[in-house]
Amino acid sequence: MLSPGCAEEAAQLAPRRARAPAPVPAPRPAPDVSPASARLGIACLLLLLTLPARVDTSWWYIGALGARVICDNIPGLVSRQRQLCQRYPDIMRSVGEGAREWIRECQHQFRHHRWNCTTLDRDHTVFGRVMLRSSREAAFVYAISSAGVVHAITRACSQGELSVCSCDPYTRGRHHDQRGDFDWGGCSDNIHYGVRFAKAFVDAKEKRLKDARALMNLHNNRCGRTAVRRFLKLECKCHGVSGSCTLRTCWRALSDFRRTGDYLRRRYDGAVQVTATQDGANFTAARQGYRRATRTDLVYFDNSPDYCVLDKAAGSLGTAGRVCSKTSKGTDGCEIMCCGRGYDTTRVTRVTQCECKFHWCCAVRCKECRNTVDVHTCKAPKKAEWLDQT
Repeated sequence: MLSPGCAEEAAQLAPRRARAPAPVPAPRPAPDVSPASARLGIACLLLLLTLPARVDTSWWYIGALGARVICDNIPGLVSRQRQLCQRYPDIMRSVGEGAREWIRECQHQFRHHRWNCTTLDRDHTVFGRVMLRSSREAAFVYAISSAGVVHAITRACSQGELSVCSCDPYTRGRHHDQRGDFDWGGCSDNIHYGVRFAKAFVDAKEKRLKDARALMNLHNNRCGRTAVRRFLKLECKCHGVSGSCTLRTCWRALSDFRRTGDYLRRRYDGAVQVTATQDGANFTAARQGYRRATRTDLVYFDNSPDYCVLDKAAGSLGTAGRVCSKTSKGTDGCEIMCCGRGYDTTRVTRVTQCECKFHWCCAVRCKECRNTVDVHTCKAPKKAEWLDQT
């Protein structure tokens, strides 16, 4: 913590850094400053410059609020997001549900990896300092979060939960596919509204910042939105004598969000490392010979840390204590997950319900089965090794 003197100095310096440069005033006589005050000011300035960068709060924290969405109490919202929150409180509840869904999907996709999309309890940044690095992981999180908002709002529109939208108003008339002609009917999911609101809300902060990282985030946000649209499916109902399909009524429906998660996970594997162009308006390949990024590629600037050990600066929680597979050669295997440190084995007895039978009427009775298994967990790094990397 800063000393009281430094805290006062910081409070005076902070607004000066935030404001645009003011016109140069007329020269005034220099005030008398004691040597002690001058030394204190210099020391505080040096301390402020060496402090780690602050992790900005994010709208992602809405997912932790549940139904208690109060716009003025949500940290990290920029003015445009706060305006949308205040104007559409019912949509913000859907955004919160979407946030919980995409975080669960992120954790599912990376459950067998060193970085497993761990969130921090009661932390307004949700993921901590790991998102400061412009890495593959940050690219995936921005894409899946944007996709989650689109999916949640689109679903809420079609289910009649929102007053500002309902079924897709644009999908009308007659159409055809490989099976022949059909009429648009039913309630097609309103992906148009979901995409439009998600773009306005999620992109608001990046559009205000207008730097290279914001450009990266905007690109990955768009990838997430288009991924949901990619997996719209056609559902039909047959009409005719004896159930024949002489006439069909069809509508577009969202696919399960798992399909979007699987797709973005593949995009993560093939993410393209880029650098921003000099005008800051586009990307170019990070190195000669690298392929150019397309609109569907996730992009990133920085290489990822190995996430092997606890590293507060990088936001890495390490893999000590993580469960691993002794036989797997993949990322969940003990050799890779434990970073070569080895693993501990514990014999655990698990009690499960088995041999369940239905008894008339109306109960299901099961037996308790005991199964003894070996659980392997990664060893913690040696103290000297840990100190070298934190």
